[in-house]
Amino acid sequence: MDIWKRKAPSNGRELYYYDTKREFEAAELAARLYMMMREELKKGKKDKVLVLCIGTDRSTGDSLGPLIGYQLRQKELKHIHVVGTLNRPVHAMNLEDTLYLLEQEYPDYLVIAVDASVGMSSHVGCITLGRGSLKPGLGVSKELQAVGDLFITGIVSGCGNYDPLMLQSIRLSTVMRMAECISDSICLVEKLWESMALV
Repeated sequence: MDIWKRKAPSNGRELYYYDTKREFEAAELAARLYMMMREELKKGKKDKVLVLCIGTDRSTGDSLGPLIGYQLRQKELKHIHVVGTLNRPVHAMNLEDTLYLLEQEYPDYLVIAVDASVGMSSHVGCITLGRGSLKPGLGVSKELQAVGDLFITGIVSGCGNYDPLMLQSIRLSTVMRMAECISDSICLVEKLWESMALV
């Protein structure tokens, strides 16, 4: 198995890495995400999917989520609902209210949380896909409520730097490359879903 696809050994949590500089990563991410979604939908007895894109358009490094939300809205997905865009971002100030809205309006939806993250310096520009909830804000030392049944993150900086100002110095090209890979993957998932007649 490729090093980017290995499960994280430290805590046994199911976690996969994808290098956005490699060809066909969007397709490989989509295939794994599709399988994990199917398993979670069956397990949770849910039949709908919502992508929650977390971040703010006021910081380059933290704009990954809103960029993905914007790109997905442009694609006009038929079966996957999107919350969090450049125009209406979901961030630390409104996350609690958004989660309450999700509980009230989308109780039977599988939630895929998407956010920027920090990690090893050698993994900057890579994407992680995992099972379970996401804890937004850890990279900038904020304690926010966990969210999601599955999560996707884009690693924008090394974990040694917790200064929120460092998010302003992330290259936009790195963030855009990850955003395009993730949004392309989610669009491929919808096509897979339709072709397998699961919707």
